[in-house]
Formats: sequence, structure tokens, C-alpha cells
Amino acid sequence: MHHLQAESRLKTAEAAMMPRADATTVTRRAGAGTLTFTRTFGEHRRYRQAEVRALITSDRPAGA
Repeated sequence: MHHLQAESRLKTAEAAMMPRADATTVTRRAGAGTLTFTRTFGEHRRYRQAEVRALITSDRPAGA
């Protein structure tokens, strides 16, 4: 039997603690559709950690 590993999901505040991210940017990107999210039963957003990392890496200026 194969067990699927749970994918790490971040709260908005947790995503904002990553370098080069803040809550406004995370929320704005989600609203624009460039950062996908799921909703909890309480309607809170959860973001895929890998996607947040990829987003902030792609936003780095050249040479950073």
C-alpha cells in the first residue's frame, strides 16, 4: 500500500515570514491568481509551501 505524503501548506502569516514575502504580497498574488490556495473549513487560505518558495525565487532581481 502506498501512502501519500501530505504536502506542506502555509497560513498567510507563515508564508509572509519567508524571505522576500509579506502578507500583502501573498494575498495580492492569490487574488491575482498567480498563487493558488485552498480554503480550510473556516474559510482561511492555505498556500503550498513549494509554490510560495518558487514565487519568491522568481521575484528575485538578477544577481540576488
